[in-house]
Amino acid sequence: MVELKIEFALGRTLVRIADGLLSTIGQSLTEAGHAGRVLVVSDEHVAPLYSREAIRSLEQAGLETTLHVVTPGDRSKSLAEASALYDRLAAGRFARDSTVLALGGGMVSDLAGFVAATWMRGVGFVICPTTLEADVDASIGGKTAVNHRAGKNLIGAFHQPQMVLTDPSCLRSLSQRDLIAGLGESIKHAAIRDPVFLEWHRTHREAILAREAPVLQGLIGRNVGIKADVVTQDERERRGIREVLNFGHTIGHALEARFGYERRHGECVALGIVVACRLSVGLGSLDGPSERAVRETLEAFGLPVSLDSPLPIDEIRNYLHRDKKVAGDRLRFVLLNGLGRTVVRDDVPDSALLDALAALEG
Repeated sequence: MVELKIEFALGRTLVRIADGLLSTIGQSLTEAGHAGRVLVVSDEHVAPLYSREAIRSLEQAGLETTLHVVTPGDRSKSLAEASALYDRLAAGRFARDSTVLALGGGMVSDLAGFVAATWMRGVGFVICPTTLEADVDASIGGKTAVNHRAGKNLIGAFHQPQMVLTDPSCLRSLSQRDLIAGLGESIKHAAIRDPVFLEWHRTHREAILAREAPVLQGLIGRNVGIKADVVTQDERERRGIREVLNFGHTIGHALEARFGYERRHGECVALGIVVACRLSVGLGSLDGPSERAVRETLEAFGLPVSLDSPLPIDEIRNYLHRDKKVAGDRLRFVLLNGLGRTVVRDDVPDSALLDALAALEG
């Protein structure tokens, strides 16, 4: 088992990574002092696969448990769905000693975490991620949110999970497309913090795609370490340090919104990384070989690096200006200042942005 204890100003998160953790959730919670009711939030894809095992473990540990299942997809990250969860919590008389447990991917943990942060001004929160994207990114850092029609994650709160219990065996039921989409965030972490890890992705490509347990555990553990190192320095994204995790996301979020959240988050992040790298080269902070190394890593796993149809530039601009990373009506872009290093720019010329966006029209 890999175990990490991450100390935040808002509390400690215990991360455990090991095959079989799903069957010991109840024991993990009671050992950590959780004694109240547990609301398990999952989706229609994950619940049939894993909720029975999770609930059995919780109930065997003496924890009264309720399951709430939502429709898969980012459309469930909404105030309407959050309201339905509040209704469930109210009907079940969930008190301040209760726990909201997210069993699923990033959408489920974002939604469940937002509800946990706001129900009675904050109740316990535990994440059992079941997708690679959630394993390596969404489960770490305490960002919770729902979407608004104006953009992604505009309504949210910081609320650290007390525990993240990651069972890589859950990835065996993941579609190949979803597994690959999760690698978008992993490659992002490597590009901004660890060039050796970027090369590691290519070296271990076959083992990753074959879902070999030791390799997946190593992949997840390194990602958690990178993200935890960044987040602990800037938990609420006030000092500009945590902002580096948005590499590829400014354009990625705009593309997600433009396509009605029908494309995978990691796929849109991959496209955003392509634009950010091209912008970095255009502004002189990244050389061509480094750009190719990132692009070739994305391509090696089948992540998208271009679009099949013309990019609606005006629509993308509108989404960009609704993004949370706009400051004083100036767009902020996280760019590479060489592999493993970042720089944040709010002075990107419109012509440079247009040239970078043109990189997607392959």
